Amino acid sequence: MDSEIAISVDHVSKKFCRSFRASMLYGLKDVSRNLLGMGTGSDRLRKDEFWAVNDVSFQLRRGETLGLIGPNGSGKSTILKMLSGIYLPDKGEIRINGRVGALIEIGAGFHPMLSGRENIYINGAILGMSKKEIDRKFDDIVAFADIGDFLDMPVKNYSSGMYVRLGFAVAVHCEPDVLLVDEVLAVGDRDFQIKCFRKLHELTRENGITLVLISHNEYAIREYTGQCLVLNTGKNVYWGPTETGISFYLNGLLRQRTLTRPETINYLGNGIIKGVTFKNGKGERAEKIVSGQKLVIDFEYSSEQTIKSPIFGISFYNDSGLFTGLWNSYEGISLPDIKGRGIVRVIVDPLDLPVDSYHCAVVVCEQDEANVLEWKDLEQKILVERADHTRGYLKLRQTWEVTQ
Repeated sequence: MDSEIAISVDHVSKKFCRSFRASMLYGLKDVSRNLLGMGTGSDRLRKDEFWAVNDVSFQLRRGETLGLIGPNGSGKSTILKMLSGIYLPDKGEIRINGRVGALIEIGAGFHPMLSGRENIYINGAILGMSKKEIDRKFDDIVAFADIGDFLDMPVKNYSSGMYVRLGFAVAVHCEPDVLLVDEVLAVGDRDFQIKCFRKLHELTRENGITLVLISHNEYAIREYTGQCLVLNTGKNVYWGPTETGISFYLNGLLRQRTLTRPETINYLGNGIIKGVTFKNGKGERAEKIVSGQKLVIDFEYSSEQTIKSPIFGISFYNDSGLFTGLWNSYEGISLPDIKGRGIVRVIVDPLDLPVDSYHCAVVVCEQDEANVLEWKDLEQKILVERADHTRGYLKLRQTWEVTQ
């Protein structure tokens, strides 16, 4: 393998069994066949078996960063466990150049009855560090983990956040050539998450390590990875630049998974809202809007009865709990009475929503917000993308001047 290639995954597959009893029986048979030199026939599925990862291939050069994204159960964590050596592939080959640091499962590599101090040495040894190397870096590891007086307590009494603190501290101080990080950082407190991501920035941008990151935090994937692998039911359905991969996942894969579901879910109402259309500043239908640019929303309505002083609203909310909305009544804007068919339009210019994918809910009230006539949660999502030449969640409006 080329010395510049850090990770090579060549047509790798991994299967599991849904039945514990069957898996034990298959395991016994496979061990027996291996001892007799007969092979296990791992390229075929037996009853209750399924491919958790199915024929996945990719390469990463030294210093490149990869984000693994996909629905739950798509095979992301299984790939990371094969990269770390926890699992062996049933088919294909994995080759890695250099030392691997891994933070995959809470508590992985720790002995629950031993103290945090003792587990630093055990986990460090598992990651390939010598005792002398651990001695030299011990104080830095402890300072980064910041678990205070709990260092000499058995780790079985640690919270999940403390496990992550200690595990991440050891993993990043083993001077890895390849760092594997699963979603476990999500359990840490906010200050420690920021600290971890700053360390990831240092390791990838300044030290040039190869990073493979699993996260449902789209901002983290965007910010810390240059390449993206999208998985679905164990198969690679996209490989390429991260920004395009996230867009493919949110607007392609997730959308396909809900094609059999109705366009809207009615919580309350009699079909007043017939459709909601998002348009960009050019007046074109759009499911993607750039943060800081113009958004036009058309509510198509139909009502046999007159709706007096109608109130239209739309709420945006993401998976992290961010919630905001547009209501004409909140802006002190009165709309004329409506009847029959028509369109109510709201223009947002500029759209100052952070970069993310948003669920939408729409509402129609009469005269007062408490008098709700219709409320619908749209299956349609809107993706707010990063503007060119910007960093972070949103583009801030700004003016610059020089005084001398």
